[in-house]
Amino acid sequence: MKEFFGFGGYQRSAEGYFSWQHIVFVTSLITVMTALAIIIGIKNKNADTITKNKVIIWSAILIDSFEIFKIIMVCLRSSDPMGWIYDLPLFLCSIQLITIPLAAFTKGRTKESALDFVLIFGLLGAFFGTYFAGNNYSSYPVLSFDNVVSGITHCISGFTAIYIGITGMANMKKRNLPITFSILLGFCTAALIVNKIIDYNYMFLVRGDGTPYDILYNIVGGNQILYPAGVILMFLIYISAFYLITFMIKSKKRVKETV
Repeated sequence: MKEFFGFGGYQRSAEGYFSWQHIVFVTSLITVMTALAIIIGIKNKNADTITKNKVIIWSAILIDSFEIFKIIMVCLRSSDPMGWIYDLPLFLCSIQLITIPLAAFTKGRTKESALDFVLIFGLLGAFFGTYFAGNNYSSYPVLSFDNVVSGITHCISGFTAIYIGITGMANMKKRNLPITFSILLGFCTAALIVNKIIDYNYMFLVRGDGTPYDILYNIVGGNQILYPAGVILMFLIYISAFYLITFMIKSKKRVKETV
């Protein structure tokens, strides 16, 4: 257990990014995530709003509980009392630690926008935070506390996104687009400020660190203005494209219904 939690540092060597152990582990998580989301989503598809929302509430409780537990363990095994500043929820996937609770416990446009945000980024975060987490799987053994908890929290985000999509809880209304943009831009601004203060890489706005962001980093030659601006622009384009595709699908459905 001491080795699993990393007390005193991991004695095992990391199996490596895209090693067969990495692929088998994350594929197992993604498979369970998808199966649960489909089964529970279909079961609750025609249920009332309160029943549907209970699943989102449980997702919010679980994802934040795992994250809080992780931060506590990181602090316990670290000799640096300020080590927690490197585990703030300021990565793209970490935003779900706040947006899922907002989707579960708020009402009105805030709830609608949070549901939209989870739907848009939850599944993307699940895949990028597991299959493409080169920063984690190059540094820690696959079956380690860091990778297991990271895999679970990312898959809770993916599960919630699929569940929201199947049950039709997200409205994807045009009026909520500015709020969705604001959520992202708010976190990016916070990440930029914190990165500057503590010299870290939240939201991967400083460098790619072995993730697909390295592609953009190499294209702009590591330029510290073009790179973060490009990352944020990609986020905004992705959100806009997601909304646009949803609007087009809704328009086609309306046309078919009228015909």
